Amino acid sequence: MLDATRPESLARTYTVAFEGLEARRVEVQCAITPGLPAFSIVGLPDRAVGEARDRVRTALSTMAIALPSKRVTINLSPADLPKEGSHFDLPIAMALLGALGIVPRERVEAAMSLGEMSLDGSLVPVIGALPTALAAGEDGRALFCPAACGAEAAWVGATPVFAGRTLAEIIGHLTDRAPLPPAEPGEVLSQRSGKDLREVRGQERAKRALEIAAAGRHHFLMVGAPGSGKSMLAARLPDLLPPLTAAEALETSMIHSLAGLLDEGGISRTRPYRAPHHTASMPAIVGGGRHAKPGEISLAHNGVLFLDEFPEYPRQVLETLRQPIETGDVVVARANAHVTYPCRFLLLAAANPCRCGHLYDADQACGRAPLCGEDYLGRISSPLMDRFDLRLEVPPVSFTDLDLPPSGDDSATVAARIAAARDRQTARFEALGAKARVNADAEGALLDQIAEPDAEGRDMLIKAAERFRLSARGYHRVLRVARTIADLEGVDAVRMPHIAEALGFRLIAGKN
Repeated sequence: MLDATRPESLARTYTVAFEGLEARRVEVQCAITPGLPAFSIVGLPDRAVGEARDRVRTALSTMAIALPSKRVTINLSPADLPKEGSHFDLPIAMALLGALGIVPRERVEAAMSLGEMSLDGSLVPVIGALPTALAAGEDGRALFCPAACGAEAAWVGATPVFAGRTLAEIIGHLTDRAPLPPAEPGEVLSQRSGKDLREVRGQERAKRALEIAAAGRHHFLMVGAPGSGKSMLAARLPDLLPPLTAAEALETSMIHSLAGLLDEGGISRTRPYRAPHHTASMPAIVGGGRHAKPGEISLAHNGVLFLDEFPEYPRQVLETLRQPIETGDVVVARANAHVTYPCRFLLLAAANPCRCGHLYDADQACGRAPLCGEDYLGRISSPLMDRFDLRLEVPPVSFTDLDLPPSGDDSATVAARIAAARDRQTARFEALGAKARVNADAEGALLDQIAEPDAEGRDMLIKAAERFRLSARGYHRVLRVARTIADLEGVDAVRMPHIAEALGFRLIAGKN
């Protein structure tokens, strides 16, 4: 219902401003008042928002809609919230059309919108359609957006989404002359890479560790000479992981939407796989920059973060990973922003044993061996090394091994075992009413409840902890891995063989 005290030349509509994953509501008010002809935008807009004035005015002129010889004022409320980005074009145009009486003001006021506008009135896709659709659904408003964003926004299913190719189509819908059909949710079907585990010759123990890591989302460090197959193993991990659940897909796609990575017309159920180069900066890995954007660890949420040449990353970047690995989220603090992003990922790291990589080969090792290896792996601090559930030395592969026939299970068979193990974990945590999703999330009393070993297993674990001086974190990580090994076998109890295998993946390079 319209306010009777409101001037006839005042209209409002709604959009959002982004602070991390949070979509802050913004009321776009348009007033046309007597005075010298002018078009101004107030409410702390950045340069992109300020330039919307020229884009909107030119687009309306192209459509033969003339602005009156009066003062047009656009206010973006709340005024103290910074407004950034080009997605304010469409809401500004809708508020202006409502104030001019071209479209019904009540229809405009009941809507939320976002979209960039070309000079000819066509709508250009923008980032953030997914979180905006969630905000519109919470407020009970219909969402208007560019056609290219429709499939992404409609995936939420919380509100009607009307996606137009041009501003004229939006006007036709608001005036009921040419109603737009609600946008249909889109889902991108990604093809598997076709890289099979059987193509990796030898390295059966590394394949087993990769299977355990994928089943329980355990962090995994491989140390081996160049050419031993570390990168080949990492490249085959995505095909082993089960697809994202609906809730996980929504979480992950929210981050990718803000990063502008959803450009294929829908949401993907494929788990993200991020592999940044070791020269990447801290804002690129952790997040930050001028607008506090998500980094690689957040873009890998619910997926895999592969860090090859792990010791070559700057020490400051590596140490910054410690807290996100433990908590599952990262706080990006800037002078004008304080943003939290989720980042529950599987960290897969690969490293050479020393700078030249031939520490394990007596014929090629340098004269500083083994001190060169200690210095090189010493770049990985003990607290960070302690956060890897699985640590394995990958032996070199000789050229004679390449002539051997393929061995072990193929990727499809391993993926089926991993999916079954994850289903067991999901059912267990749901029965216990826990928020954890995989064994790597279990801690405290929950871990004691699900991973209580038998008497022989506990005795072995206590002796190993004393002998190898396992930290409390290392002790618990052994229990988590043992629980995953038992899930892969399809058994409920954690027994001594599970503990023994978990311990075998824990001890490496003298660091426990």
